[in-house]
Amino acid sequence: MPMRHRTPLLLLSLAGCAAAAHRTAPIADARNAAVMAVVDSAMRYINSGAVDSLSDLMVPEAQVFIAREQPGQGGTMRLRTVAQQRATGRRAPIIERGYAPSVRVSGTVASVWLPYDLWAEGKWSHCGVDHFTLVQVGSAWRIVNLTYTIEQPPACRMHPDGPPPGYAPPPTGTRQ
Repeated sequence: MPMRHRTPLLLLSLAGCAAAAHRTAPIADARNAAVMAVVDSAMRYINSGAVDSLSDLMVPEAQVFIAREQPGQGGTMRLRTVAQQRATGRRAPIIERGYAPSVRVSGTVASVWLPYDLWAEGKWSHCGVDHFTLVQVGSAWRIVNLTYTIEQPPACRMHPDGPPPGYAPPPTGTRQ
C-alpha cells in the first residue's frame, strides 16, 4: 500500500484507540472509586476500634495476615480469621493513616497497596503497608484478605503530612 494511503489509516486507528480508552476510563475510575470506598470504610473502622464493623466488609472466609519484622530476628507472621477477629470485640482507637494508594482492578478482583503510619497512646507506634485483596460479590466489593506489615524506619516512612495534629514527631534516631 502506498504511504499516502497508510497515513489516514494510521490516524483512524489511533483515533479509534483513543476513543476506546476514553470510553473505558470512566468505568475504570468508577470501579477504582468503589474499591477505595470499601478500603476507606475499613480504615475508619480500624481507627475507631470497631473490629466487628471491619469484619462486616469481609467475606466469611476472609483472613487477616500480620507480618512483623523483628530487628535482628527476622520476620514473624500471624493469621486471624474473620471469626477470630470478631471475637476480639472492640479495641482502643488508634490513628492509622494511609497514603498514596495503588489500586488495581481486573474483572471481579481488586487489590489496594496502601502505605500507612500508625499512632497509638499519644505516640508514633510503627508504619508499614496494608494490602487489601477484594472480590466483587454481586454489586458490592468485599475484602477477602487484609495483609499488613509492621515495620520501623528506614523500612517504611511516616505519612508525608508528618505527625497527626497534636502529636509530636518521634525523636530522631529512635525506634518507636
